[in-house]
Amino acid sequence: MNIHNKVMRLAVVAVIALGLAVWAGRSRQPQEALPLAQLAVAGLAEGVNQVDRIALVGADAKPIATLERKESGWTVLERNGYAADVAKVREFLLKLADATLLEAKTALPESYAKLGVQDVAAKDAPGVEVSIGGLAQPVKLIIGNFNGRGGEGTFVRRAGEAESWLAKGNLTVDKLTANWLRRDLLDIASNRIAAVEITTDGKTLRAFRDDPAQADFEVANLPKGRELGSPAAANGLASVLSGLRFDDVLPAAAIEPGSAKLHSIRYLGFDGLVLTAQAWESEGKDYARLGASLDEAAAIAAIEREQAAARSAFEAQKAAAEAQATAQADAAAKDPAAAAVPPAAMPEPPLAVSDPAKDREQRLAVLRKEIADLAARFEGWVFVLPNYKFANMNKTLDELLKPLDPK
Repeated sequence: MNIHNKVMRLAVVAVIALGLAVWAGRSRQPQEALPLAQLAVAGLAEGVNQVDRIALVGADAKPIATLERKESGWTVLERNGYAADVAKVREFLLKLADATLLEAKTALPESYAKLGVQDVAAKDAPGVEVSIGGLAQPVKLIIGNFNGRGGEGTFVRRAGEAESWLAKGNLTVDKLTANWLRRDLLDIASNRIAAVEITTDGKTLRAFRDDPAQADFEVANLPKGRELGSPAAANGLASVLSGLRFDDVLPAAAIEPGSAKLHSIRYLGFDGLVLTAQAWESEGKDYARLGASLDEAAAIAAIEREQAAARSAFEAQKAAAEAQATAQADAAAKDPAAAAVPPAAMPEPPLAVSDPAKDREQRLAVLRKEIADLAARFEGWVFVLPNYKFANMNKTLDELLKPLDPK
């Protein structure tokens, strides 16, 4: 009996001890994950299309980018209202809208630095303060470090709250102002370019070709006894306009070439496109002012060549269809069963054949709009270009030639 009581007493003690251990373990854990997921930015999911301002502030309280939505679209205040990368802005807003608070971390100010959520007034603050305007309630929070060691998530702290949180997703903010700009500038294939002219110090390098199908550019005025380093030596000159993205942008009034060596470039398209650039290097950066215009005489000549090609193609299709129809008629005369075969369809003439004047005006309208859009994009700005693009804007004739034989 005594043994039974002793066993029961030990069992009760064991249960109590287990309960205490569980309670103690829970008390040492961080605050429990939220019973119902809370959004990091309340109201953003429903009001994302109402957002009209996003201010990003980094260490030492210095603005990174102030994004403002105007009638013309999103702009970057720190770049005098140049167009922002709309896709990047929207992606950032949608990530914030989806972010939920997973777990409370710390409310102790002395521990904020470990998570990157201290006030951005600190000179070495790694986080970014994000303010969002346009919602029913203004939003402000500090986005800190990405939780790389503990799985996907980013530490955040909302304005007016001591508590910091681990939020779902990678919410880290791009801290380079230029990366919030719409940096795509031009994408004109080199096979559209008929000639490139680069004038430096009064000397002009001219590369050209007479046909878009011509693989390599020729170079005018080669010195006697000299030849190009390779047949493709000048091809890179026309590649500048393909996939051209700038590194940064400034108002034209803010910078001038001064005493820097100036390169004047003209890109002439087979279709009448004319692009110009004034390019120079200063303090390790490569700058360019750009312009666009249309050579209507060249454009009309190109359209007439395309219309002539369209007429030739149509006449060939028509002749083939007529020959097929004649063959079917002959076959039907010899064999009544062949009459059941549907007659060959006659091709419909394209607009270039049926109404060349209308076709020409439509093509010219497309070109004029393209030129007007480019001119508007360029006007009033100086672009900082990547070095590898600038390297084909400051070329000289000597650089394209095969080296002289030292003998």
